[in-house]
Amino acid sequence: MQVKTIPAVLSIAGSDSSGGAGIQADIKTIAAHHLFAETAITALTAQNTTGVRAVLEATPEFVAQEIDAVFEDIPPAAVKIGMVSSAAIIETIAERLEHWGARNIIVDPVMVATSGARLIDEGAIEALTARLLPIATVITPNIMEAEALAGRAIESSRHQALIAQDLVRRFGCAALVKGGHNVNDANDVLAEPVANADDEPRITWFRHTRVETENTHGTGCTLSSAIACGLAQGRTLPDAINQAKEYLTGALAAGLDLGHGSGPVDHMWQI
Repeated sequence: MQVKTIPAVLSIAGSDSSGGAGIQADIKTIAAHHLFAETAITALTAQNTTGVRAVLEATPEFVAQEIDAVFEDIPPAAVKIGMVSSAAIIETIAERLEHWGARNIIVDPVMVATSGARLIDEGAIEALTARLLPIATVITPNIMEAEALAGRAIESSRHQALIAQDLVRRFGCAALVKGGHNVNDANDVLAEPVANADDEPRITWFRHTRVETENTHGTGCTLSSAIACGLAQGRTLPDAINQAKEYLTGALAAGLDLGHGSGPVDHMWQI
């Protein structure tokens, strides 16, 4: 029998009982990229397309056990981090990833669900910025999250690029500030650190046509997981982002329509 191996991608995030976001979206995205999905669940959420009704956090000790179990046996080629709602869990994740020498870390700083529900407490934001973002390869905030991290508004594409560069200077990692939210169509901007720290972070724009749909539940989770897949496959960061954008655009354009609120995308649209 022929022996087969494929890269693994670890998702550290919350569970979405309706299946459209969080761990469930990550598993579907990783599987759609023909990679092996691993998980460390930070919280259980009772939610559907209309909103989040309850959140039950895992203990930091249990999250550490999940991460250790994964790295001891099937070390991931990339790690995607999504919903982390407490400072204690954030500290635990950062400490264990540093311990294991994790690489290709993508942090989606999830603060607010698509429905508007707040998913992170105030104390966790400080831990996020002090411990987790500095060890990331790339962070993927949307407009609102980037504004919260930068402490000022984004009112144009120029502001979007400037804040992406500011986030690079602050955290030392690459920053993909996603468009939408009435700033531009579906245009995202990547700022990357350069060898000479005195030079401005390098800017790359990713311009894609906006898909007109109400069904956008889990798009941030899906994009960040797809980027993790690209890095696990050995792609450069810009190439990983471009293929992830193409994958998400196809998932949105597939026209899946489930639920009474903001429905999920079709993660398996290529299959």
